[in-house]
Amino acid sequence: METGPVPLVKDLLFVGGGHSHALALRKWGMNPVPGVRVTVVNPGPTAPYSGMLPGHIAGHYDRDALEIDLVRLARFAGARLICDRAIALDASAKTVTLAGGRVLRYDICSLDIGITSEMPSLPGFAAHGVAAKPLARFADRWAEVCAGTGPIRIAVIGGGVAGCEVAMACAHRMKTVGRAAEICVIDRGTILNSVVPAARQHLLKALRDWGITRHEGVAPAEVTASDIRLEDGRRIPSDLTLGTAAALPQAWVAETGLEVKDGFLVVDKYLRSVSDPTIYAAGDCVHFAPDPRPKAGVYAVRAAPILAHNLRADLIGAQRRAFKPQGDFLKLISMGDQRAVAEKAGFAVAGGALWHWKNSIDQKFMEKFRQLPRMEAPRPPANAAKGVAAEMSGPAPCGGCGAKLGAGALSNVLTGLPSANRKDVERVPGDDAAVLVMGKTRQAISTDHLRAFALDPALVARVAAIHALGDVWAMGAVPQSALANVILPRMATHMQGAWLDEVMAAAADVFAAEGAEVVGGHSSMGSELTVGFTVTGLLDGPAVTLTGAQAGDALILTKPLGTGVILAAEMQAKAPGDQVMAAWAAMARPQGDAATLLAPLAHAMTDVTGFGLAGHLSNICTASGVGARVDVSALPLLDGAEVLADRGIRSTLYPQNRAALQWTVTAPESPRADLCFDPQTAGGLLAALPEADATKVLPRIRALGHDAAIIGVVTEGAGITLA
Repeated sequence: METGPVPLVKDLLFVGGGHSHALALRKWGMNPVPGVRVTVVNPGPTAPYSGMLPGHIAGHYDRDALEIDLVRLARFAGARLICDRAIALDASAKTVTLAGGRVLRYDICSLDIGITSEMPSLPGFAAHGVAAKPLARFADRWAEVCAGTGPIRIAVIGGGVAGCEVAMACAHRMKTVGRAAEICVIDRGTILNSVVPAARQHLLKALRDWGITRHEGVAPAEVTASDIRLEDGRRIPSDLTLGTAAALPQAWVAETGLEVKDGFLVVDKYLRSVSDPTIYAAGDCVHFAPDPRPKAGVYAVRAAPILAHNLRADLIGAQRRAFKPQGDFLKLISMGDQRAVAEKAGFAVAGGALWHWKNSIDQKFMEKFRQLPRMEAPRPPANAAKGVAAEMSGPAPCGGCGAKLGAGALSNVLTGLPSANRKDVERVPGDDAAVLVMGKTRQAISTDHLRAFALDPALVARVAAIHALGDVWAMGAVPQSALANVILPRMATHMQGAWLDEVMAAAADVFAAEGAEVVGGHSSMGSELTVGFTVTGLLDGPAVTLTGAQAGDALILTKPLGTGVILAAEMQAKAPGDQVMAAWAAMARPQGDAATLLAPLAHAMTDVTGFGLAGHLSNICTASGVGARVDVSALPLLDGAEVLADRGIRSTLYPQNRAALQWTVTAPESPRADLCFDPQTAGGLLAALPEADATKVLPRIRALGHDAAIIGVVTEGAGITLA
């Protein structure tokens, strides 16, 4: 008896991408719990490893070296990643609210959201200072400083280990790039007062050797664009003010109603909230009630296996384990250049070998995420039919339009179907749209659906809505209504409503913005998420179709190519997270405004989807009786697409797209040319219009934010040349 996929019954929510969560997700990916939908929420697609931050400041590591790619990690763990900030948690409703407005339900929630070095109570710091945490803003500002010229004055607020490491790293980097720098450290108390005397002696000497000035026993009172005013009235000149003194919790945690201490969530020996056993937490955001520990990454790393075990135990009904943090640990403190101080149990030594030891420890940690374990592909079931093993041996089918059947599959079938010969139905070239005539009203109708390309239903639904609107926009119609068709993966009844709500809310936002009404739809369960829409639009004249392109017309493409190769690479964990996020953002961008500008001018227009640019251009050329020449150097491409194509990564539909046009398209052997056959999901509009009109309208389209370009010209005769 065939049982199908395991139904989803629980929601596990990771809020934050800190060290504990990163390690727990890696462990989950190697041994997931069937039936659990995992969600990761983090402000960005990467999470920094704080242990390597001083090395990045000093120039020993580039930024990528200290960032954990959460997109790759989430794919490995089978988790959906939502790039947003949590701003509230309702323990009674078991929901987390995000800054973007989404509300996520959970059965078990875990927090690892770290701390911030922001100083909201220090006047002027928000406007003129830069906190060392979170990393993104700091790293961007530091890159500007390193690229600058001339002398610079840098002030570091906070004289603890972190502040002194940052100050010495700044001194080394400025020396390396040739900028004269005056650097100081400011602390309301004694600098390095928490460090044992043996280590403090080494670090104070290093500060002196770097020429770093110390201002002790006085607090900053105000930060301006050019200096820092101290409480004793002195003013310290500063072109760049860095903050390391604060170790503040996220403010919203104290508003949850859960027990906190100084804003940090209080957890028990199992890393559970003492107020709610369904909420776990680890890292710097917690107060560990059984044995309070200082804020240090080593405790987050040591807590990770206990956190991973206990989350799993609660989900499967097993025994939890207690976290027993060590009393002391080896501290390796960098001194700007490639030297470090090592301290444990009150003893300290310094030297270059210790920095290399620290570097090897840090690199070993990061290597866990750079080279994720290779997991075996599913094996064919016993006694399977001949051919099953061969079919399963290739890459997994792509999502989005990469899952589309090859060119001609549907149109060939449609030509053989009997026709009712209705006069109120106008067929248009293509197989997914038509025009319905009702008196003087002309209504475009089209349908499209997508196999999920990501694990976030809301993202899939938004892109599916934009994808479905493509034909209506390309025909020059104004969107009117939409009917949804949603297939959910098998899941418990209590989860179905939340999934449907995510899908329909995301889609409704798209359609409402375009003036279309979602009037209903149909839902069912299947083996995986599929979202589609049938869309209508009103025409104020003849539809713009594939026919009508004329020799000499310019070809405008309104979106960059590359979604197919990037989605394929993401499925294989081979695409950098920021490039995946950029591709998702491009797919999720509507283009009704671009269609409004193009439709009155276009002789022919289509949307570029599953058959790729070459396939859809071929459809225009065939219907119009013309050819085309495309300048591949003019093609707008998504960041990373060309590199991935050069590495041989392809969507599963690519071979069919290429084979279908082997006698039609002349193309050089190059990654850019290959991307012309890459299946696009929610791709751009491709319009043929007079050259003079194209030249005038292109700046207007680009001014709307579209990465549009004139990519070629329509020619006389048959055939397409990519050059």
